[in-house]
Amino acid sequence: MFYFFFLLALALSLALLFSVIKSGQFALWAKVYRIAIVVVTAAAFIYLFIQKSTYQFRENSITLQLINKLPFPLDFYLVKINNTSDEDAKYETKHIGKIRNNFYRIDYLTMQDSNEYWIAGYMGAKKLVYFSQHFVPNKNEDQIIEVQNYIVQSAKFADTANLKIEALKLDNIKTAIWITLDLLLLFLNLMLLVRKEKQKIPTVLAGIS
Repeated sequence: MFYFFFLLALALSLALLFSVIKSGQFALWAKVYRIAIVVVTAAAFIYLFIQKSTYQFRENSITLQLINKLPFPLDFYLVKINNTSDEDAKYETKHIGKIRNNFYRIDYLTMQDSNEYWIAGYMGAKKLVYFSQHFVPNKNEDQIIEVQNYIVQSAKFADTANLKIEALKLDNIKTAIWITLDLLLLFLNLMLLVRKEKQKIPTVLAGIS
């Protein structure tokens, strides 16, 4: 995701450079490129917004219900262990979210290529206060986990999970930065396109009069 928004930023920056081309054989192609990039970027953000806003259900997945029974809210992450020898694809990390006392979150896990996942809970930004391992022998049975104690089942695996989660946080920060830059560049490109279209209207009317 980070690389996608990075490429969008480059494309939008190039579109801004093309905005200075007002005449010549390349002017028409430059404008077509600018309009195309604005449309593609706007469509990408609309799709991202819809994807994040809708309640996600994955086909052939199991339901995970995570309940926080502890007196304080915790920020939970999930690390799924895939059955592969590739280290880059072995660990799949996602942010479940903050859960308050006696509240729960529901997520969906695709376990076709996995038999195990870990749950990590943080108090504050970096204080790991909960870690548990969970095996899935029956992939047709939904999972219900109640977090009732501050416990770290395995210090070794908890360290591995912490590294993967920190990498996810860093990637999310970088992605957020590039998304912000993309939105700014999109706005500038859109304003330049709209402004130039408005400037043409008085010229045409003056010629008619």
